[in-house]
Amino acid sequence: MVRFARLFTRLAIVLCLAAGAATAQDTTFEAAVPNFDRWETLAREAESAIDQNHGTDETLEAMRGRIAEFRGEFDDARNINAARIKTLREQIAALGPVPDDATADAEPPDVAAQRKALNDELSGLLVPVQRAETEFVRANSLVGQIDTILRERQTRQLLTVTPSPLNPAHWQPALVDLTTALTALRNETPNSANARTWSSLRENLPVVVLLSALGLVLILRGRFWASMIVRSLQKYGARGFGIWRFMVSLLRIFLPASGLVALALAVISSDVLGPKGENILLVISFLGGIMLAVRWVSERVFSRDDDEALLLLSQDKRKEARFHVSMITVMIVITELIGQVLDTSDSAAVSRSVLVFPWLVVSSLMLYRIGVLLRGYVEPSAATDDPLTEARASTFGRVVRGLGIGAVVIGALSPVLLAAGYFKAVDALMPPFIMTLVLLGLVMVLQRFLAELYGALTGQGEAARDALMPVLFGMILLLLVLPVLALVWGARVTDLTELWQAVGRGFAVGDSRISPTDFLTFAVIFAIGYALTRLVQSALRSNVLPKTKIDIGGQNAIISGLGYVGIFLAALAAITGAGIDLSSLAIVAGALSVGIGFGLQNIVSNFVSGIILLIERPISEGDWIEVGGQMGYVRDISVRSTRIETFDKTDVIVPNADLVSGTVTNYTRGNTVGRLIVPVGVAYGTDTRRIDTLLREIAEAQPMVLGTPAPNVLFLNFGADALEFEIRCFLRDVNWMMVVKNEINHQIAERFAKEGIEIPFAQRDLWLRNPEVLSPRKGAENTRDGAKEPDPTAAKDKPDDTTA
Repeated sequence: MVRFARLFTRLAIVLCLAAGAATAQDTTFEAAVPNFDRWETLAREAESAIDQNHGTDETLEAMRGRIAEFRGEFDDARNINAARIKTLREQIAALGPVPDDATADAEPPDVAAQRKALNDELSGLLVPVQRAETEFVRANSLVGQIDTILRERQTRQLLTVTPSPLNPAHWQPALVDLTTALTALRNETPNSANARTWSSLRENLPVVVLLSALGLVLILRGRFWASMIVRSLQKYGARGFGIWRFMVSLLRIFLPASGLVALALAVISSDVLGPKGENILLVISFLGGIMLAVRWVSERVFSRDDDEALLLLSQDKRKEARFHVSMITVMIVITELIGQVLDTSDSAAVSRSVLVFPWLVVSSLMLYRIGVLLRGYVEPSAATDDPLTEARASTFGRVVRGLGIGAVVIGALSPVLLAAGYFKAVDALMPPFIMTLVLLGLVMVLQRFLAELYGALTGQGEAARDALMPVLFGMILLLLVLPVLALVWGARVTDLTELWQAVGRGFAVGDSRISPTDFLTFAVIFAIGYALTRLVQSALRSNVLPKTKIDIGGQNAIISGLGYVGIFLAALAAITGAGIDLSSLAIVAGALSVGIGFGLQNIVSNFVSGIILLIERPISEGDWIEVGGQMGYVRDISVRSTRIETFDKTDVIVPNADLVSGTVTNYTRGNTVGRLIVPVGVAYGTDTRRIDTLLREIAEAQPMVLGTPAPNVLFLNFGADALEFEIRCFLRDVNWMMVVKNEINHQIAERFAKEGIEIPFAQRDLWLRNPEVLSPRKGAENTRDGAKEPDPTAAKDKPDDTTA
């Protein structure tokens, strides 16, 4: 249970070391040559300790820390004179390859002398670099071996067995040890019977009384005052009530915790306790603050208010959960207090086991009950019709139920292990799991607060809880809490710092090494280049290109091409600025390009076709085209495909390769002039010359019809039912074709009706082969006589000019 008291200290150490590592990575300087003599002594000492497996954990940790410092120096020393070494290698490469002695063309003496001088200087500069690289590998290996020894020792401690606390023979000695420790604390009180102590107490009495009164008031009335403020805000309808309620709820921790600290300071100011007693008093106030914080988290997760509760259990179950959490915190404080008291004297290990056993059993039972509540959790929103909401709810519900199952298993297993004497194993399971539940609850509380804040800033209110940003906030909070969870579950601070340093060093790709700093530099440069590209595109689209004579399609092609070029240049500048050497990836990239060429050939083909469309511009946005049986207007030309909006307002996505390799009809390419054909039929016997004149007048009267070339009327055929004519005219804008055709048809109908001209329609004569079957009686007699009933549907077509 000591892990509860030391957790925050270890986390602070991790943050400090991480900040120091980050600062060290961001600082650029010429590294100094390490002291190899001191390192050799330390390395031999470490190798001896590892081979013989001796030394305490503290000794090995201290040795590991010094080795890690040298390893950092070696890592820095690998870049000693890096700029000069690079220059020398470039100078040697500029001299060309060393000629073969057997060839006739020997190298000139001055060039050979220069090459030798450069090689000698390069060799001298590489000596400390190569030594640093060798010792870096050695130091890294020693660190790994020490970590392995410490982990093995930690694993063996988990299986350490103490005498069972159920053995009555250990009860009396345990009580004696506890009494002895309390007596030692009482006797430690300095000058308890001395008048000087009373004199000091009288001098500090005003401070003691003031701190005591302040502490009692804050403890007894602090939570009430916080609740009263919340009710007042709710009564007057304060804006952003959820945010204010969260902020005020923090007073439920701060005010009582401040009261505990004030009481502790009052007792310390009275000088009635010795050093050990004062330390225990400070531990009690610290544990009291932790207890208040845990209860605050439980009150937010299992809140009395349905709108505020994060786990929507029933009111009775939430009340039960809050009670179990409070009991667990009280048991933890009692257990830790017993341990602190026993640490002040030489008490037996079995005494600690006997005295903390009942409190740990109660904690495990409370954890078991919490697990039962969580295991049956079902989120109400899981019953919605929205698949996304249902999936999100089901995932959250599975996580909660999984934690509940874990709590049930640990709560049921812990009493058995405690009875068997496996206190170390229980200490490695139950407290970390409880702290995991608390930390995950804290993440939920902070995510809800950030969602409320986001909703207040954006004006979405409670609807912001289901937005994307709160989900991202939750993911960030989970990433931030991972180091704390690692410490809770037994990870050492050195493990986290080792991981941080490994990430800081990056990973090797061929002869180059890529670090997080390189990734950050790449992201920043690429983001700047991308933003500049979009800025230039926006300026061209709104200010420059509209003032030119380039058509809309050409303007879009220029803007799109500029975007592709800008993104390519931004990526190239980012790679160069980050110092990423891609030469070592040339072979791998060549091999991958073959596979990508086969697997993504259609995508590549569409991409190349998109570039061809933008350069040649056989079609442009706004053109009326027909391709693959689809007709409509081009609305967007992207890298992979083109979007066509049909006349019924549906979008058709056409791959660019089909537009380049297939047949495309563009009705508006270059200009919008187009021909309109209107067929007309009149009855036989009508004056064809008169029809020609009428149709020509109707076509010429249309404002959209061009005068040059003039409209034309053709007498095409003697049709089966009518004399067939066609009006052929050219329109200024072919997009008005249907409107003009509609108006011409209306005027044709009106003029023909006025002139008495008939528009014929097809006629057909129907002949019945056996009309006698239409008589019911006749048909019935034939049926009774057994005669075959004729087919009444048989018919014969006759010429159109006959009548029935």
